[in-house]
Amino acid sequence: MQSAHVMAMAVQKLYPDAKVTIGPWIENGFYYDFDMEPLTDKDLKRIKKEMDRIIGKNLPLVREEVSRGEAHRRISALNEPYKLEILESIKDDPITIYHIGDEWWDLCAGPHVDSTGHINKKAVELESIAGAYWRGDERKPMLQRIYGTAWENEEQLKAYLHFKEEAKRRDHRRLGQDLDLFSIQDDAGGGLVFWHPKGAMVRHIIEDFWKKIHMKRGYDLLYTPHVAKADLWKISGHLDFYKENMYDQMSVEDELYQLRPMNCPYHILVYKSKLHSYRDFPIRVAELGTVYRYELSGSLHGLFRVRGFTQDDAHIFCLDDQIKDEIRGVLDLTEEILLQFGFEKYEVNLSTRPEKAVGDDDIWEKATSALEDALDDKGWTYQIDDGGGAFYGPKVDIKIEDALGRKWQCSTIQVDFNLPQRFDITYVDSNTEKRRPIMIHRAVLGSLERFFGILIEHYAGDFPLWLSPIQARVLPVTDAQLEYCNVVTNKLKMYGIRAEVCHGERLPKLIRNAEKQKIPLMVVVGSKEVETETVTVRSRFGGELGTMPVDDFIDRIKLGTENPISL
Repeated sequence: MQSAHVMAMAVQKLYPDAKVTIGPWIENGFYYDFDMEPLTDKDLKRIKKEMDRIIGKNLPLVREEVSRGEAHRRISALNEPYKLEILESIKDDPITIYHIGDEWWDLCAGPHVDSTGHINKKAVELESIAGAYWRGDERKPMLQRIYGTAWENEEQLKAYLHFKEEAKRRDHRRLGQDLDLFSIQDDAGGGLVFWHPKGAMVRHIIEDFWKKIHMKRGYDLLYTPHVAKADLWKISGHLDFYKENMYDQMSVEDELYQLRPMNCPYHILVYKSKLHSYRDFPIRVAELGTVYRYELSGSLHGLFRVRGFTQDDAHIFCLDDQIKDEIRGVLDLTEEILLQFGFEKYEVNLSTRPEKAVGDDDIWEKATSALEDALDDKGWTYQIDDGGGAFYGPKVDIKIEDALGRKWQCSTIQVDFNLPQRFDITYVDSNTEKRRPIMIHRAVLGSLERFFGILIEHYAGDFPLWLSPIQARVLPVTDAQLEYCNVVTNKLKMYGIRAEVCHGERLPKLIRNAEKQKIPLMVVVGSKEVETETVTVRSRFGGELGTMPVDDFIDRIKLGTENPISL
């Protein structure tokens, strides 16, 4: 925190009219917001230079406790209106202030080091400038936000900056444009994703794999509408608890309709379309269902935060004594799917009953125990988030770890006692009495859009062979080999291999273009290959594979796509 305060002091030394607001720690660093003139990258260098001077003076950092009235008097004397607002939001007394020497002070809970000299100036970096509304409210003033990072030593800082550069290289927004995978068009609106042919091909591969594995695991596939009468969302409770994330209603023949923010009520309506006996359970239904949620334009972020997205949604209706087995089945399915995409490390959290909850104690205990038992059976290490469950049931959340060690929330399994009650869904038990089934919500990938973004960054656009939109690009040495190249390409396509011919440039440029587009396999065809009816193959991952008959090449691709390992 002391680095943030030194930065704020440096800013006010250089720009006396700047007003200080908040300066919290964030992951890997800190930021401070200032009401001041717009800053540039050149200004950051000036500020960092002033910070180094302050650090070099080895000024003491002194904690002082004052009354609320005294804090108000001092802040007013400085003419710092934002600090007054912050003071009003502090509930505890006394108020703590930290001084840097006798030159500067700010409200802060601390703790701090003894003096600025304890800060390693070579391990501090000012990273960037951004605009930010005060209190996140677009009706309030736009502030200048300065991001910084501070570490114990220079080596840690260098490692962090290297990580940042690598993350920048893998940024899915840039790669999505460079590889022509997707776009978000201003003419259509923010947060709405256009899947280009190559991105759409990857999505098709993901969807095809997802559907096949779900049918193999006993799920029935559903397709449901994108809109429904608003009354449906009253029954589900979304209009009461989720309205700020839903789009405005539309009038159709004097009735109000609503774009769906969730798929759950639709799957319940399918369940309710006929009577059920205890013999029918478990019932598993799955859908790649597109939903629409309102997000502020400032919060939108590539594929990670959008307004329309497709969830890999599924719901399981089961009996009380089937919960554990069904949860274990979901865990097994989740592991199989995530391993296929190259994710082997997970962080698992089990969230238990919060203070406010629906459902009886015994069913909460039974459901929570079932989740614990399934996780124990699976052998996964997990953390318990006591009281962190949803009001309608306990849940398991799974975060995957990518190539950079970042964790992403994708998979979730939630037991729900609320919607079955709201929609009054029942079955007939062995005594011909009506009972209420247990409902389990689950998603493995989370949403196709966000998961695709994670995949792009995990692989840095270098998709494994089975997932690559173009698996092989056939390149003629000269146009004299073009006819044979077309024959080879058509044969590859006949066997379901995604191949294309590129020509019209010199071979070195054709190869460079293929490398830029991250094509896994380059098939070079010259006069010798035409004569011998062969191809010469180069793999992005395996180097030169040599010259071989076309049929052998096809066999090698088949082998490479059957395993999630690149050829």
